[in-house]
Amino acid sequence: MALDLNHKSILVTGGTGSFGKKFVQAVFEQFPQVKRLVVYSRDELKQYEMSQQFPHAKYPAIRYFIGDVRDADRLKRACEGIDILVHAAALKQVPAAEYNPMECIKTNIFGAENVINAALDCGVKDVVALSTDKAAAPINLYGATKLCSDKLFVAANNMKGSRDLRFSVVRYGNVIGSRGSVVPFFLQRRASGVLPITHPDMTRFNISLEEGVDLVLYALEHSWGGEIFVPKIPSYKITEVAKAIGPDCHQEIVGIRPGEKLHEEMITETDALSTVELDKYYVILPFTPRWDVDDFIRHFGGRRVEPGFHYDSSNNTEWLSAEQIREEIRLHVDAGFEA
Repeated sequence: MALDLNHKSILVTGGTGSFGKKFVQAVFEQFPQVKRLVVYSRDELKQYEMSQQFPHAKYPAIRYFIGDVRDADRLKRACEGIDILVHAAALKQVPAAEYNPMECIKTNIFGAENVINAALDCGVKDVVALSTDKAAAPINLYGATKLCSDKLFVAANNMKGSRDLRFSVVRYGNVIGSRGSVVPFFLQRRASGVLPITHPDMTRFNISLEEGVDLVLYALEHSWGGEIFVPKIPSYKITEVAKAIGPDCHQEIVGIRPGEKLHEEMITETDALSTVELDKYYVILPFTPRWDVDDFIRHFGGRRVEPGFHYDSSNNTEWLSAEQIREEIRLHVDAGFEA
């Protein structure tokens, strides 16, 4: 049965972020009869700015809730009457997390637990949590907290009892042009004629906000509970991004920053032991599923990946060229961008 969010009540934590705004836009475009769409976040200015884009007069289903995922009582109040919860709130800046570790832990781990408890207590039907490639074999605190969060959401399916409730996770790579990413940084720096490159061999996965939203909608429609959905997406070399933005700029090698990987990984060799490949996605299955794995594979026409399989940004089969990256920036980041 196709996903239908019409007449449903939805809450998105971190709803004023890049993903949240794109998700809200997609829901209103695809499901105009949505009953209620709650934007839950802690920044009143961002909520005010978002309300200019999505005013209540034009979008009567929208609600703006000030609140922090660390605040269990406020989160539980916001979840009253909610059918679907998308958890996008996180502290995600790697250097800030290293310098303020407990703040990252409080939001990304304790906040995840609060989301789970609110869903269990308020009759929520579906929960999808956003993860990151940095959660696979993490080497920085941000990645470690998101790995913990992933484990909490997967394990939450074991605590639901007889509730009609599914928890799942989506894991994907860098969103082109998102706040704090390399594209806006290079766009800002290209007038100087010098673009700092951490390492000439560095690679990253790439996904657009639209593809990230599609992945969440896919998980809402197809999750059986406990899966981590991973999209098949292209990689790029950091030098190609620099070439796309500043083809005449000098590329200055400055070295890898603390907590940064040369290549990002989304499925480790250990994950592969419980990973199934579908047409557009990989699915990391829970180690203790509440359903039959063979039934799952047959239902989706999937197959188990080969032993030793791993999915990182350096062993990809699809790569973006400088020209393709330039077009992605034009489409998704800056409509007036010209290289």
